[in-house]
Amino acid sequence: MKTYMQRKEDVERKWYVVDAEGKTLGRLATQIATILKGKNKPTYTPHIDGGDYVIVINANKVNLTGNKLNNKIYYNHSRYTGGLRERTAKEMLEKYPVEMLERAVKGMLPKGRLGRQMYKKLFVYAEGDHPHSAQKPEALNLD
Repeated sequence: MKTYMQRKEDVERKWYVVDAEGKTLGRLATQIATILKGKNKPTYTPHIDGGDYVIVINANKVNLTGNKLNNKIYYNHSRYTGGLRERTAKEMLEKYPVEMLERAVKGMLPKGRLGRQMYKKLFVYAEGDHPHSAQKPEALNLD
């Protein structure tokens, strides 16, 4: 019996819409990363980007458990002396909800060329509408 190895020419991609309202940030990010990698398909091959496109709406209504809203800190550095910027999760959720969810998913994808390719299939929107209706995305219920 031979092991099936998917080729990049044979990949069939679907579009999914995920509503983030009321979902926990980390749990939602792991499920989205699984779809972007293609691990939810029986044709999963580690060295091929066989994942689907994911559209996330209502990113500003995502939940954080425990006291993370006040204690979790996001760091950025400009690579200049004294260029470290710190933001709490509460500040990120109010001002940059899209970046918050994108960072969570990106951290769960593979590092390198393949991970960057997978990350390009993620579209996050703070509100409930998106411009991808022409792709006829399916609603995906992640529990």
